[in-house]
Order: sequence, then C-alpha cells, then structure tokens
Amino acid sequence: MRHIHIRKDDTVEILSGDDKGKRGRVLRVLVDSDKVVVEGMNKVYKHLRPSRQNNQGGRLSKEMPIAISNVALIDPTTNKPTKVGVRYLPDGSKERFAKKSGTGLGKVAPARAKYAKK
Repeated sequence: MRHIHIRKDDTVEILSGDDKGKRGRVLRVLVDSDKVVVEGMNKVYKHLRPSRQNNQGGRLSKEMPIAISNVALIDPTTNKPTKVGVRYLPDGSKERFAKKSGTGLGKVAPARAKYAKK
C-alpha cells in the first residue's frame, strides 16, 4: 500500500514543468497513479466537436494530473516548500507534520493505546 502525504485542499508548489514555481490548491489525489490535480495548473485544451448539447463546438480548458514527485507541500508557518513526515503524538494518534518547521498538519489516524507514550 502506498502512503501519499499530500491531501486534498493542501497548498502545493510546482517543482518542474511549464508551471514551475507556481502555487495552487490540490483538487484531487489519484492514489493509483501517484498523481495530483492542482487548481489552475497543467492546463490543456480539449477540443469538442459540435453536438446537440454544444452546437458551437470549441475548446474546453481543463487541469490534468501532475506526478506527486513534482509538487511540494507549502509549510504553513514558513510559507516555503517542505517535505512531509508522519509522527505519533503522546496520546497515540498519528499526524502529518512539516519537516522544516515541525508544524503539525492535521491528524491522519485516531489514537491507539499501542502507540501512546507511557
């Protein structure tokens, strides 16, 4: 099983490609293919043939998935890209955290007595 540390609604920075350096919000995480869809990034034109619903036809602009290795999470305290780690809290619950500042990014799993600090 894969562990993807970027979640929906996280703010990320694009590390490579045409949109390098830009920031956006994650709309979807595609776990099977290790990709994310970021709002307003990696846009392509889908050409539509005229049909009953769309008499005119034309071009529809849509976001395409980006490899998860090409995005970095933005640390909420430093406002810079960071790696994401997972740690257990004293009560035994698991949380994501920003590696640069150590800031917690929200719980991942509920408290378990097995992992609680005694």
